[in-house]
Formats: sequence, C-alpha cells, structure tokens
Amino acid sequence: MDITPLWLVVNAASGSNSDAAVHDVTVALAHAGCAPARTVRFSDEDLPTRDLLEREGVATLAIFTGDGTINTTTTRIEGWSGRVLVLPGGTQNLLSKSLHGDVPASDVVRAAVHDGGTKRLRVVRTSQGTSLVEVLAGPGAMWADVREGVRDLDFGTIAESFSAAWRETTEGPGVRLANPAVGRAEGYRAVRIAPQNTQVLIEGYDFEDFGQFAAQGFAMLVKRDFRQGPHDDLGHFDCVTCRSDSPIALMIDGERRQGGTEEHFVCEEFDLDFLATRSAGD
Repeated sequence: MDITPLWLVVNAASGSNSDAAVHDVTVALAHAGCAPARTVRFSDEDLPTRDLLEREGVATLAIFTGDGTINTTTTRIEGWSGRVLVLPGGTQNLLSKSLHGDVPASDVVRAAVHDGGTKRLRVVRTSQGTSLVEVLAGPGAMWADVREGVRDLDFGTIAESFSAAWRETTEGPGVRLANPAVGRAEGYRAVRIAPQNTQVLIEGYDFEDFGQFAAQGFAMLVKRDFRQGPHDDLGHFDCVTCRSDSPIALMIDGERRQGGTEEHFVCEEFDLDFLATRSAGD
C-alpha cells in the first residue's frame, strides 16, 4: 500500500516517546519506503490542521503518541480525506491495540505498508469532546488528575490531586444511569462508556471499602487499567444519559474534562479513515 507522503506526529510527554524510540520509528518508516516528509513534535509545535494536511498533499498522518494526543490530533482533523496510522507511543496504547494488536511500532509499520486496510471507527460523542477509546464518568475520573502529576513528577500536584480524588471518591455524589434507568439506584463512583460495534458498552464501578478504592484508584485508574476490576455489566445501548447531584467529572481517552450534572453519550461513526492491520476476529 502506498501511504506517502507521510507526516509523523510525536509527543515527548507520551509514555514511549524517548528520542531513541522516535528514532526507531522513523527508521522503520524509512525502511518501509515511507520516510516522514515532516515530523511534528507536539507540544513544541502546533498539531496539523485538516486544511494544512490537504494543502500540503499529505496522504498519511502517522501518530506516535499516547491515546490522549491521538484524540486531540484526530478530532482536530476529522473529515480529512487522508489516512491515519496510529502507532503505540504511550503507556496503555488502547487504540493502537484495537487497530493492530499488542505489537511494537516497527511491526505495525511493516504490516500497515504490506497488508494494511482502512476502517472507520465508532466513537462516543459527549458535550466535552469525542472519545475514540472510552469515557469514565464520575468521581473516579478525578484520578486522571493524579496521573498528570505522576507523569510530570510534580509532587505538589500529586499530593493536591490525590487529596481531591480521595475526597470526591469517598464523599462526592455518584453517577446514576438515568436513560436507560439501569444499574444501582444510588449510582456508581465511576461509569465506563466505550464504543463497541455500533453501540456503547456501559460498565458501573463501585467499592464498598473506600480505602481499597483509593489504593485501586491510584494503582489502576492512574495507570488506566481499571477495566479488570469488579464492576457491573450494564449492557449495550445506542445512547445513554447520566445524572449526578454535582458536575460530573469525565476522563475522555485518559484526559480530564468537567461535565455538567447531566451528560449525554451517543455512539456515532468518526469521519476519518484509520489504517488497521488487525482483523475483526483477532
């Protein structure tokens, strides 16, 4: 597959974006016959816009970052006629795993050039942005603030955000599923909403032992590995409305947002072509 000319987006703040890793990805792209015509180093440089990519005749935008920067980049260029190659450049790399499996960036590059196809993603639309991977709604989403401090090694921020996350998860109001009215009447400390096929998957997370929740919040939510924890499977729906007695904290693809007391989530197609090397049955 001819995917040139290709631009590459990297982010030094993402989990796997060391200089050596960026060099290896650049070499892998060159060996595959698609050396980057330009490398955009976010956040030192602005992310490309749809108009810029079209004006420069770019065919493929490779993004070697974490899920948060992938979200920011792709929602900025939705509607562009080119293709996006997601590479695993973060900590969890959930979107890359969905598109390619849990494989190194160099393997993704080779497979994309020789055997890759394109696909459209289903996403979750919210009042605070679009999620390509998942939304976490409720007090549990505040652990993303702790994660930011950990990532920046800002101990003052870690202490302050940990205190706020602890307070909200132990004392703050939960999030209720209002439409459809499913799950616990008193709500959950966190509701996970993720696109799956043509609908959104809903899971409710709660812990009776809040000390355990705080420990798991730091170990799992900060690392974004909470999905295997105890939860209620609430079903698949075209859309869902959540309500709370206070503004609902949101974590959209790992990045914090602040919603209102009522938030609506709907599954829609994302207007962008992604290179994919993983078949639906893998």
